[in-house]
Amino acid sequence: MYPKLFHFGAFSIPTYGVLVALGFLAGLIVALRLARRSGLPGELISNLAVYCALVGIAGAKLFMFLFDWPFYWTNPGEIFTLSTLQAAGVYHGGFLAALVFAYLYIRAQKLPLALTMDCFAPGIALGHAIGRLGCFAAGCCWGRESHLPWAVTFRSQEAANVPIGVPLHPAQLYESAANLLLFVFLYRIFIQRHRPGVVISLYLILYGVIRFLIEFFRFHEQSLVWGLSLTQWISAGLVALGAVILLRLPAAKAATAEPRSPARVS
Repeated sequence: MYPKLFHFGAFSIPTYGVLVALGFLAGLIVALRLARRSGLPGELISNLAVYCALVGIAGAKLFMFLFDWPFYWTNPGEIFTLSTLQAAGVYHGGFLAALVFAYLYIRAQKLPLALTMDCFAPGIALGHAIGRLGCFAAGCCWGRESHLPWAVTFRSQEAANVPIGVPLHPAQLYESAANLLLFVFLYRIFIQRHRPGVVISLYLILYGVIRFLIEFFRFHEQSLVWGLSLTQWISAGLVALGAVILLRLPAAKAATAEPRSPARVS
């Protein structure tokens, strides 16, 4: 819709980049707020957020190359082009890479694993909701053709590879709205009494379901595997992972999100 936010001669600021940055900042603010409520050290949490963002970008790019391997194998020069650099990549790839890194970092810093993950889950949902608005503005991650009353039509030639002049499902807005509701739900769960690990488990399960369903409305350039997209298979894996974590949580006394003295609790 609005791929470029501002123009200064030949220089322009992409709307997508601005919204992704705002999403990261919003998610970081939420994570730090919840970390403070839980008595976790803010510096370690903010460092973890920055490191995960960098690792996530690398993971998203890597999965993008893997998903479109035949194209990049025959066109290796495309790997180093500006369009590839500006591409968002595959969210699941970035999330999984950041999740693995977060686990290693949390263990190395002797932070409480489940509680630290819980602090990040609502912020991830909020940041993703804002970031998907950037996808919509840039014209990437578009939906299938649709003639419903709320279908959208892209007309800017500066948009990504989205079909121009064709009414489409606003799949980006579907996911943005769903993630915003998920943020509200997870935040409310966090500030109530809960077992550490419940919030991140619910995020994995509910986001996995959300993305699995939204994929039916999205256009797919990759071939399907047994009738489902690769992203749907990964989403199913996230649901399974969240369910396993949730079922394995100890039935101990529920943790509270009340403020307590900052300390590294292992």
